[in-house]
Amino acid sequence: MEISVTRDTFRLAQVFTISRGSRSEAKVLTVRITDGGFTGWGECVPYARYDETLDSVTEQIEELPARFDRVELQTLLPAGAARNAVDCALWDLEAKRSGKRVWELAGLPAPGPEITAYTLSLDTPEKMRTGAAKHAHRPLLKIKLGTPDDMPRVEAVRAGAPGARIIVDANEGWSAEVYADLAPHLVRLGVSLVEQPLPAGQDEALCGIDRPLPVCADESCHDRESLPGLTGKYDVVNIKLDKTGGLTEALALRAAARAEGYGVMVGCMVGSSLAMAPAVLLAQGAEVTDLDGPLLLAEDRPVPLVYDAAGVHPPEPALWG
Repeated sequence: MEISVTRDTFRLAQVFTISRGSRSEAKVLTVRITDGGFTGWGECVPYARYDETLDSVTEQIEELPARFDRVELQTLLPAGAARNAVDCALWDLEAKRSGKRVWELAGLPAPGPEITAYTLSLDTPEKMRTGAAKHAHRPLLKIKLGTPDDMPRVEAVRAGAPGARIIVDANEGWSAEVYADLAPHLVRLGVSLVEQPLPAGQDEALCGIDRPLPVCADESCHDRESLPGLTGKYDVVNIKLDKTGGLTEALALRAAARAEGYGVMVGCMVGSSLAMAPAVLLAQGAEVTDLDGPLLLAEDRPVPLVYDAAGVHPPEPALWG
């Protein structure tokens, strides 16, 4: 079994800003696994928030043994970007060997398109209103927040896109007091969800407070081991393959979260269609799908995912799975 890791850079259509900083390109790692004449591939996005770099994730992958399977992988690498790319490459390899699609191998029903959020990056209220108006035809908009001046931004987006459903992502930028103060106003403006309002290590303050606006765990939820720490704090979990360490754990987390009564959001880092492809399977039936990474790019993989009025469509075999 041969494993290769390459670095790929995709230009963004415009500068993308969140409360932690801005970027103009997406830097990803592409993993290819060749065995028996077949090659499967997967993509990950190392994230500095989780102390990941292109170098550190590459090193994790290159230290894997010469041969292993997908079950063994779950204990060879921790949850995170490295395991994600390898896990998804193994799913793709298995599909190509068997001549079946990944959803068949996983025992899932055939997938269909899912409406996805489109993210408006953090900017001045005026520019965010302009961006919202440009994308007002989209049924679901996501706003990046997490600053002391968030309400004018939300007001501006609502004015620019009066008919869209809106969710917001505070990226750990608020306190419990700020959430409690903003929540009624966000509800008034038709916001239906807020992601990670408090820092992951300081979210105990969410316990027991009134949550008129549902709160979604993002940085606080990585894999099934995260679930006990979410009790009483969150209503929804945001499942991302780069956090769970691949589709295998993501499917298990989705089932466990559902069993415990959580709503499910399926999100992504800013990556190419290859990174989104496995997540489309995971997003089937989710309360919120946020797989807009390729929509933010100026360039993509040779056989990209299809996005249209019906949403993001499942991948073609030439892309993945």
